[in-house]
Amino acid sequence: MPTRSDDQSWGFDTSRFLKQLTERPGVYRMYGVDGAILYVGKARNLRKRVSSYFRKTGLAPKTEALVARIHDIEITITGSETEALLLEQNLIKSLRPPYNILMRDDKSYPYIYLSSHQDYPSLTFRRGRTKKGGGTWFGPYPSSGAVKESLNILQKIFKIRSCNESYFRNRSRPCLQYQINRCTAPCVEFITPEAYQQDVRHATMFLEGKNPAIINDLMEAMELAAKTLEFEKAAAYRDQINHLRHVQEQQSVDSEGGDADVIALSQDAGIVCVVVIIVRGGRVLGTKDYFPRYSIEQSEAELIGAFLGQFYFGGDVKRDFPRDVLVAAEVEGRELLEQALSEGAGREVRIRGNVRGERRKWLELAETNARQTLLTHLASKETVYRRLLALRELLELTETPSRMECFDISHSHGENTVASCVVFDENGPLKSDYRLYNIEGITGGDDYAAMRQVLTRRYQKLVSGDGKRPDLVFIDGGKGQLNIAREVFESLNISDIPLIGVAKGVTRRAGMEQLIDALTGDVFRVPADSPALHLIQHIRDESHRFAITGHRARRDKKRRQSTLEGIEGVGPKRRRDLIRYFGGIQEIRKASIDEIAKVRGISKTLADTIYAALHNE
Repeated sequence: MPTRSDDQSWGFDTSRFLKQLTERPGVYRMYGVDGAILYVGKARNLRKRVSSYFRKTGLAPKTEALVARIHDIEITITGSETEALLLEQNLIKSLRPPYNILMRDDKSYPYIYLSSHQDYPSLTFRRGRTKKGGGTWFGPYPSSGAVKESLNILQKIFKIRSCNESYFRNRSRPCLQYQINRCTAPCVEFITPEAYQQDVRHATMFLEGKNPAIINDLMEAMELAAKTLEFEKAAAYRDQINHLRHVQEQQSVDSEGGDADVIALSQDAGIVCVVVIIVRGGRVLGTKDYFPRYSIEQSEAELIGAFLGQFYFGGDVKRDFPRDVLVAAEVEGRELLEQALSEGAGREVRIRGNVRGERRKWLELAETNARQTLLTHLASKETVYRRLLALRELLELTETPSRMECFDISHSHGENTVASCVVFDENGPLKSDYRLYNIEGITGGDDYAAMRQVLTRRYQKLVSGDGKRPDLVFIDGGKGQLNIAREVFESLNISDIPLIGVAKGVTRRAGMEQLIDALTGDVFRVPADSPALHLIQHIRDESHRFAITGHRARRDKKRRQSTLEGIEGVGPKRRRDLIRYFGGIQEIRKASIDEIAKVRGISKTLADTIYAALHNE
């Protein structure tokens, strides 16, 4: 059994991988040294769940046996934990991983079934969907417990019967369900067919997600109970609202029909990542990541067009042509590619970008996975080591830098100025050493004074013997900011730490940055495909992101705003409706974009904005 302290015993660098892993919900796949699938799991928080496998103690014997064989881990991010559950089941059924077969059942999805009785249909739980008996099916849903509990709540609200047909036909007096006010006793016609059908119609509309009025009524009842100090009753209404929202949650990984390859691209620091999501029969079967080489002059449309040509027609792999290829960007040579794909498939194949509904969800899922996969790749040990060597050669350093710091300034029209300091080491971003500095006592908008203040505060501690010494310092800015940094270093008698300015250049395009050496004053450009430049871009972009995040937090705190108040388009009424619907900020953070869009007055576009703001995207 390998020791937990040795990352290399797992076949890959676990500490680096876990550090960059997202905290969003999703599915993880564990592979052995031969590339064979070992285990598929889902998580509400991917970082916490995957990290639990690599703790030093407390693992079950079966889990220890699994961990000992892990050589690689792949992840797929989903919009919610519910979607993760369904995707996990799809992958288990298709991949048949050995450790899942030992430790997890493989039952069919649970559904809610509305029978086909003409006057008094029943609402029941079913495992698996069939075509017999007609009726209406709702689902699938992630767990039988959630469906049964939700059915109980629906029966309390709408009082629809849950008995089977033979029991219903042979009743001569009301059963216990009527006595406890969970049924209107249609078996003995205590309710007219018209009134009962009205309840059925409301229940059906709710399960289809078309009528939020039920939740609004419950919210009003909850608020009334709270005002009259009936807190237990208010808590019960709150729980009902949460269950009802859960049962109507739409599933983007298991929808009605559709064969598609969903393709999204993300690029940063000179690296391009393309993610392909395979959807067959309306189900997401899995993902595949690619890192194509490209020229800095290529546009996104050119990159996608070139990738599609290589993906479907390059190499010896015979592709299964879908009916639709969904892309999140324009495609160069689209008509020619569609013609070639159609000829290869023997039927029409369309390349589509402007899509709605479930297909839009698939595209958003692909974009999210492309961003996360790119971040993981940028932090990989091989990538960072190669870039550090290139940086050492570029700057003619005597040793490979083991600690690099970068500074940036952020403010809004001179107000609430914040400076950031991000730190990279041989493992990539060292987020535990990131620091934010609130800049005070300067003229608003004076970036030079802000840079002087943050560098003085940072490196005075170093001179006094407190703090860690960097091997290299980057300044996000041109000659002006770099001169300030050089003056601060001279005043503190620091002469052995190289200072490099990173200016955006005349065109201000990625890959066209200019580097400025504070010691010699030389300005030089680095080839756009240089690993050293990619590392510098990564550090610069991270300092910029961290500065903006810190500035926004300070601005919102000063204005005494809630998290929602800083979001454009979310006024007092919409904030109130969001809080009423979800019960609090934490529940809003957990919700998917589609769930947020169900709130009255919140469009899909605004829901996307709210989700991005709450997750700092």
